Amino acid sequence: MAGPARPAVPDDAAPPLLAADDLVKSHRSGSATIPAVRGVSLRVHAGDFVAVTGPSGAGKSTLLQLLAGLLRPDQGTLRLTGRRVERLGEADWAVLRRRHYGIVFQSGNLLSTLSVADNVELPALLTGTPTRVARARRRDLLEELGLSDKARSGPGALSGGERQKVALARALVNDPDLLLADEPTGNLDSRSAREVLALLTRYHALGRTIVLVTHDARVAGSADRVVNLFDGRISDDARLDEPSGSRVRRVLGLGG
Repeated sequence: MAGPARPAVPDDAAPPLLAADDLVKSHRSGSATIPAVRGVSLRVHAGDFVAVTGPSGAGKSTLLQLLAGLLRPDQGTLRLTGRRVERLGEADWAVLRRRHYGIVFQSGNLLSTLSVADNVELPALLTGTPTRVARARRRDLLEELGLSDKARSGPGALSGGERQKVALARALVNDPDLLLADEPTGNLDSRSAREVLALLTRYHALGRTIVLVTHDARVAGSADRVVNLFDGRISDDARLDEPSGSRVRRVLGLGG
């Protein structure tokens, strides 16, 4: 995660890093069509830390997968640094994700045949990072997450929380422009959750950009902006350090 710091406060006059307009996505269940995301428009600027909240079934995970190109919208557009990307093929999306994204899934999705160290280093090696650099980044990330002693273990030897932390280290090893995370503290005990939150906070302090889905008020309260989804639509989008964010802060139990 080394590199020059970028402004933590986004320049609203600058073009957004990620721009979604009127995204619509439905899922099929037998013969039924179930709307998941209903006309969501969202701007994410470089340096934003956005927490996406809302009740179960509100469309949070579907929205994150749309932003990552893992699902294609039924309608709407998605731009990354100004470029239309929502209809790119999977090969082009794979290149984009490798170069620009770090993604943490609820399930972790670690490769069972590789050690923890190899799982974390792999994305860096795939982008041409020298082995010694990838190894140093992996060492730093695992140490910060309290997993140095697990480097040579396989994912099967880890607890669910440990696997989630390894998945976060893997997502950050390339110092991505944009980190997308789905419930990164969802399977963690309180100590592990604090370690993950400390890493995310430090990553954001370097000026990096984060969009994460969370049910955890502590995690949402560490963001500088909260987007609340309800029934597939945005019901609130507020910066927590501005007057418009006072109601969201009260909902999260963070005071007015």
